[in-house]
Amino acid sequence: MTIDTPIEKLAARSYTQWWKNPVLIALVIIVLLIVLGQIFSPGFGSYRQILAMLRVASFLGFIAIGQTIVILSGGDGIDLSVGKTATLGAIVAAKVMDGSNDNLLLGILVPLAVGCLIGLANGIGILLLKIPPFVMTLGMMGVVTGIILAYTKGVAGGRSAPALTGLVNGRWLLDIPGVLFLWAIAIVLVSIFLRRTWTGWNIFAIGANRSASRLSGVPVSRTVLLSYVLSGFFAVVGGLMMLGYTETVFLNLADNLTLPSVAAVVIGGTLVAGGVGGYLGSAIGAVLLTVLSSFLTTINMPESGRIIVNGVVLILLLALYGRQRKLRS
Repeated sequence: MTIDTPIEKLAARSYTQWWKNPVLIALVIIVLLIVLGQIFSPGFGSYRQILAMLRVASFLGFIAIGQTIVILSGGDGIDLSVGKTATLGAIVAAKVMDGSNDNLLLGILVPLAVGCLIGLANGIGILLLKIPPFVMTLGMMGVVTGIILAYTKGVAGGRSAPALTGLVNGRWLLDIPGVLFLWAIAIVLVSIFLRRTWTGWNIFAIGANRSASRLSGVPVSRTVLLSYVLSGFFAVVGGLMMLGYTETVFLNLADNLTLPSVAAVVIGGTLVAGGVGGYLGSAIGAVLLTVLSSFLTTINMPESGRIIVNGVVLILLLALYGRQRKLRS
């Protein structure tokens, strides 16, 4: 007769239940999609094509940083204004830079301040006016849309500074675009922030149980407010990266990234109820959604079909993880 040690039991459990890990599942699906894409269209799995897909995924990845933090903070947290906030940030940046490196710093700081103000407004509406996050951020999306139209008068102008374009599109080590190095740094720093700082721990704490956190002395209101400010900040960061990539700006530049940012967070294993998860999973979720979109394009699925598939994926994931609130309560 043999007796398993606790370590051996834990190892056996991890081995047999790996399929329950959302991050590992996402990685497996990514590999399968690349293999299938290579079969349907030789070259889909090439080094340059993979880099191209990762570059596109990084834009969604930056926006998903704030979405991850907001959802982790619990309280039905969600930010439906991130897409429009990213677009507004890119429009302001393009206007300020106007194709010149002389205004690069100002063209970065001003839109970042705008993003923080939008996040601050969301947080105040949720905390002081007691407006549900879904309704507040949905309303803010409409407000930002109006601001964009008033600011541009229906015609977006300006261009990215050459330095920003070079930073995003420039080929660095191993022919890797600069934006991927920036994204890798962001993944590390955000993970450290969430896992190794008091503020990060507070975000997890209020997401798990706000009442208990408040009784324990955690600054709940301040942490929630910070979460939405960070969401606005990182939405603009994503918009700046997209501006550097396209070199110009459009009135709907990042509008279609709002729901995918939520899907990326859910795919990565962050509980929709908050308190459990992390940004690494969200980043992998962003890659999965981008590879899926590229695969659907490769098999010549029309845009309407791609939108339907992405919507169905989001619904299924939310249905799958929707039980988590009941299980935790």
